[in-house]
Amino acid sequence: MTTASINRLTAPLVDALVADRDALRVSLGWLDQRAAVVDAGIETRGGLEAGRRIAEICLGGLGTVQLTSGSGDWPLRVVVHSADPVLACLGSQYAGWSLSHGEGKSAWQALGSGPARVLGSGEDLFEELDYRDQAERTCLVIETDRPPPTELVKKISEKCGVYEENLTLILTPTSSLAGCVQIVARVLETALHKAHALGFPLTAIVDGMGTAPVCPPSPKFLTAMSRTNDAILFGGTVHLFVEAEDEEAESLAQKLPSSASSDYGRPFAEVFKGAGYDFYKIDPMLFSPAEVIVSSLRTGRSFRGGRLDPELLNASFTREFG
Repeated sequence: MTTASINRLTAPLVDALVADRDALRVSLGWLDQRAAVVDAGIETRGGLEAGRRIAEICLGGLGTVQLTSGSGDWPLRVVVHSADPVLACLGSQYAGWSLSHGEGKSAWQALGSGPARVLGSGEDLFEELDYRDQAERTCLVIETDRPPPTELVKKISEKCGVYEENLTLILTPTSSLAGCVQIVARVLETALHKAHALGFPLTAIVDGMGTAPVCPPSPKFLTAMSRTNDAILFGGTVHLFVEAEDEEAESLAQKLPSSASSDYGRPFAEVFKGAGYDFYKIDPMLFSPAEVIVSSLRTGRSFRGGRLDPELLNASFTREFG
């Protein structure tokens, strides 16, 4: 695993996003005249390119995200690659920092991604990754449709050990174009997260790429959330290159796809409703790509699991839920 600082690697990407904010249709503001806030879809329009760049920031500067054309009814796709997929995806891109403030109807809750996680989230995952980082400035990408309270931002900066003036928050609503792209760009991350949950050794994952269709956004939160998940569950493909024997690689290929889950077979909104709108009642093994290829670097053999499901993808992308 690299010893590079993901915070230092992402700093120029954040600077470029801010410098190009007018062209990208994002805005720059400050909370309490201190922490910088980039709005990528709440009060601004945002767009696909903004989402692509934010996805690369989420990857900690260790991955690339491209917008490309594919086949089928939904040809616009993201292609994600990282030569250090474990650190890029699990150490930075994974939305592992649960943020909350207040109670009742006024409560604010969201999930945070990006290089700030390693500084302040306190997740046990970083012990497993054996990764630490130090930086004077950092960035956190938050999936939300409203700015965080100033009290929470102060806590975030304190946990990260940086001054609020050196903290940048990038806000990406799920219902926005930028939000759609940066969430669907987690197709590779979902495969690594599930591989980790299955007990596959992370040190054996050498390289990887993923691709998935960009879903049309919806102003309805449930529909938007369903489509971003379903883009991966029904339309995502991941190719992993592993240092493992054939038996291990084949087993991973069979267990990794979303279709291996008992909750597979309906748009995510229907699964969520069936679970009483409780994420914890959904099979966690559902969140993974539709199709997986696992190639063993020891033997040269490749194994496939799952399949793309255009019918379910269309059902998700053309319906409104909620």
